[in-house]
Amino acid sequence: MVERINWDNTSAVTKTCEVLNKGGVLVYPTDTLYGFGCDAKNEKAINTINTIKNRSGPMSVIAPSKYAVETWLKLTRSDKKYVLKKLGGANTIIVPVKDNIVSKNISGNNQTLGIRIPAHPFCQKLSQKYSNPIITTSVNRNKQDPFTNPDEIIKEFSQEIQLVIEDGIIAGVASTIYMFEKNKWKVLRP
Repeated sequence: MVERINWDNTSAVTKTCEVLNKGGVLVYPTDTLYGFGCDAKNEKAINTINTIKNRSGPMSVIAPSKYAVETWLKLTRSDKKYVLKKLGGANTIIVPVKDNIVSKNISGNNQTLGIRIPAHPFCQKLSQKYSNPIITTSVNRNKQDPFTNPDEIIKEFSQEIQLVIEDGIIAGVASTIYMFEKNKWKVLRP
């Protein structure tokens, strides 16, 4: 049975950290859509999400702050300042990062990583409390529309996830994805 907790419950962040520490997979709210989440260094959990979504390849993470992201980046000081200005809200940035920030199974070409700082209070509290970056990828199977309703999420994924942090129906638009390449931004998803 999947556990279900409202995002503003005082135990929601603690419960989520317990699931992440055990290598589990959960669903949580962001400012745009619900996301599958797991510890971005736990390869078994990453493989579980890839199996659920019937895909493989790079995935993005949520970050606690621009300060934390700055320590992850493998860029010059001036490029870091430029990149950090784009980070926040409904933007995902894909940038080069240092070794051992996340599992190599989720990084892209040339050790790049998609990073977001969602404006949802739950994401902010969770990413500040948990020690590793946390995966964020839409709650759907490959080539399906993202699920927006917690009841439908539980019905579809109850055998594959351990926890749902809910915030009602979230039917936003997926984040805009920008890739930092050759000192310029390239829009991958508007």
